[in-house]
Amino acid sequence: MEGGVRRMTARPENVHQARILRLLRTDGPRSRAELGDVVALSRSKIALELDRLAALGLVRSDGFAASRGGRRSEIVRLAANLRFLGVDIGATSVDVAVTNGELEVLGHLSRPADVRDGPTAVLDQVLEMVAKLRADGVVTEVHGAGIGVPGPVSLRDGTPIAPPIMPGWDRYPVREAMSQELGCPVLVNNDVNMMALGELHAGLARSAEDFLLVKIGTGIGCGIIVRGEIYSGVSGSAGDIGHIRVDDHGPVCACGNSGCLEAYFGGAALARDALAAARSGRSPFLAERLAEKSALTAEDVGAAAAAGDAHAVGMVREGGRKVGTVLAGLVNFFNPGLVVISGGVAGLGHALLAEIRSVVYQRSLPLATGNLPIVLSDLGGTAGVIGAARLVSDHVFSA
Repeated sequence: MEGGVRRMTARPENVHQARILRLLRTDGPRSRAELGDVVALSRSKIALELDRLAALGLVRSDGFAASRGGRRSEIVRLAANLRFLGVDIGATSVDVAVTNGELEVLGHLSRPADVRDGPTAVLDQVLEMVAKLRADGVVTEVHGAGIGVPGPVSLRDGTPIAPPIMPGWDRYPVREAMSQELGCPVLVNNDVNMMALGELHAGLARSAEDFLLVKIGTGIGCGIIVRGEIYSGVSGSAGDIGHIRVDDHGPVCACGNSGCLEAYFGGAALARDALAAARSGRSPFLAERLAEKSALTAEDVGAAAAAGDAHAVGMVREGGRKVGTVLAGLVNFFNPGLVVISGGVAGLGHALLAEIRSVVYQRSLPLATGNLPIVLSDLGGTAGVIGAARLVSDHVFSA
């Protein structure tokens, strides 16, 4: 497959260089004097480190800063040819983006895909999308690629582990296979963690060091950010809130247990309940939609609720109550500074958000919710790819 890109091997040589690169990635161009102040290095030492980074092809000069009372300081920014790939594999779609060193998206492709087709088919599609971005001139050489998948991942091996909605992916060597194909470092993580990093870098969580990202899509998961870093737990499965049981006698979940949150309000559950409501006549709007097409989705439920269909509104509210109940426990336990709601089902919008807020504020301790914003993501479909690029850039910009 013509998906490969030429390898770049330059890496920072020490912790000072690594910190400089991360500062330039997050904050943009800085003067040499400013960088010296932030990293607490003398003028001669910061000059030495920046000259070495320039020789490695990682930074470049970009004019001069305003005078601070003496000789004007040179402005430094990341090299223009730095490129990272962000790949977001969802249950029903694949997104691939190319960013520059500052994680600005330079090219972004999104295509329908079925993760149940297995790793070979889906990863081949990713490589085809990379090849398309190459053909368009967006990327020729790359520093690294981050890949998010909708299931638990062993961070040590870069392999999915018994993912409930990903048949055929169990222990598939995603990191190793894609690193060989792309010719660059590859990191693999759960898609919700990638989205949380995307929010940290470019979304509403830019000023929050401790927050939760709740993705409500085909599955339900939670990205946990502690002091600006992903918290993954001992084995990488932290945040799998979709499989918290909310009713001992509830419907069977994809994981094999009964009554999981995801079995009530994930995308597949909403589609199931929408079909039942349409066929029984409880929802005239959904019955009409079903007559027009062969299947219903969470988007149809959202359209029905927006149109005032009473049963669809009830479905959204009931789902929001269940999510809010689980989230209230997390808020009491974790005491985050922000909660971001994202994912395809989050497209149900403010009716869903209002129900989640109501339950969380009612059931959580006042000290935990006294100054707790619960908001919808404003990044749309880019959170996952930006977060994936952020993850691998953290790796590349380390000594």
